[in-house]
Amino acid sequence: MNAHRFGGRSLRTRLLLFITAVLIVVCAAMALTTVFAQRAYLLGNLDDRVTNAAERSLGGASLHPDLASDLTFLHESGHPAGMLAARLDADGNVLAAATVGQDAPPQRLSDAQTAALSGVDTDGSFHTRTVPGLGTYRITAVENHGVRVLTGLPMDDVQHMIGGLVVIEAVVAAAGLTTAGVVCAVVIRRQLRPLGRVAATAVEVSHAPLCRGEVTALTRVPERDTDPGSEAGQVGAALNRMIDHVESSLAERQRGEERVRRSEERMRRFLADASHELRTPLASIAGYAELMNRGTDRIEPGLAWRRVTAESARMTGLVEDLLLLARLDEGRPLQSAEVDLAALVAEAVWDARAAGGGHDWQLELSLDASPLVLGDEARLHQVVANLLANARVHTPAGTRVLATVEARDGLATLRVRDDGPGIPPDLLPTVFERFTRADASRARATAGTGSGLGLAIVAAITAAHGGRIGVHSEPGRTEFTVELPLTGDLGADTLTWSSRASLL
Repeated sequence: MNAHRFGGRSLRTRLLLFITAVLIVVCAAMALTTVFAQRAYLLGNLDDRVTNAAERSLGGASLHPDLASDLTFLHESGHPAGMLAARLDADGNVLAAATVGQDAPPQRLSDAQTAALSGVDTDGSFHTRTVPGLGTYRITAVENHGVRVLTGLPMDDVQHMIGGLVVIEAVVAAAGLTTAGVVCAVVIRRQLRPLGRVAATAVEVSHAPLCRGEVTALTRVPERDTDPGSEAGQVGAALNRMIDHVESSLAERQRGEERVRRSEERMRRFLADASHELRTPLASIAGYAELMNRGTDRIEPGLAWRRVTAESARMTGLVEDLLLLARLDEGRPLQSAEVDLAALVAEAVWDARAAGGGHDWQLELSLDASPLVLGDEARLHQVVANLLANARVHTPAGTRVLATVEARDGLATLRVRDDGPGIPPDLLPTVFERFTRADASRARATAGTGSGLGLAIVAAITAAHGGRIGVHSEPGRTEFTVELPLTGDLGADTLTWSSRASLL
């Protein structure tokens, strides 16, 4: 239970308690060591004095060995005040004992006081005895030729000195512990302040609404609290790395969700547009069939048959375009052969002239050799045809359309440029998406404006051939650029092209 309470305290409190406990133990150990060392030193000096006094007393007693109770040697001068002396028999019993007074004759000890001195061996060892009425003495007994003397000196000075030393050390230790405790509290508080700022940052991050909305810049631990040389700095740096990882993960998740959302929107729009494009010819076919069922007086059979055939062809073309896009999305391989892009573009321009005689069709070939690309000739022809058809459908009669082919740096470049009204700026970012039309309404007033799959097919076929497509448009100038990798170095013995044709 106590361990649980201690573990529940703050780190600052636990550090302060631990340091205080260590300081108390150290101070106590130092105080005890000092006291014991000082006591041993003082007792050593006292024992030396007791030994000197015993030898002097023994010398005085040896002058009258036949007088067993003689203490006349205590009348000699030079004995320290408070010293006691006694004559002993062979069994160690006290025969006579007295103390030396200050400027007074020796005083005999009472029986009770004499009894406290009994039982001391005459081997010169030191003993501590408490004599009633006199205090504590340090005594020793010595013998010389049958003369036995016990001598002792009071320990009051030693005890007072030791007691004073204990008091002084207690006061100094208390003051030192108080000062050390205050200093440690201040130092610990200052040293743990960065850890508090790290914890505050973690709390602030935990309150951030990470489950919704866009990812905003999360709070970081300040630079000063990320020093790897300190433990708090290591925690701060680790927290910053974790916040960076969380932020990048959330941003990536939101980007993924946004991509999924846009993909779902494109899919819904694609399905809606495809359904509409298929419904229109189906509705026409169903209408003409219904008129035929009601009788030939309602409609001419030849006209009805031509319209059904036309709508069927339109629906077939749309389905084929959708299937082509699906195959390209699945990454199905196309036919692979060397294709002369210049010849292919020239044929496509002639076909466009036949379909749109009201436009000014031009072809420019800036080549040193025939540009050979590796791919499906039919699909590449569809790319060029769709770009030219796009220029024909979305520009007025008399518009100049120029197709150019270049080959340099390992790339064959096809450009289709017209001087028509251009692509609306809001439509330009999505011009290669499926069912993108200048007229976004489902019921278009102009027939033959297309299903909105032409440029999507161009982009898909180009990507399937390892190329890229781009568009730049402004009023009076719209240019589509298709780049395809060449099959290899252009040979010097190949057919040389350097011409500019105007197809009227």
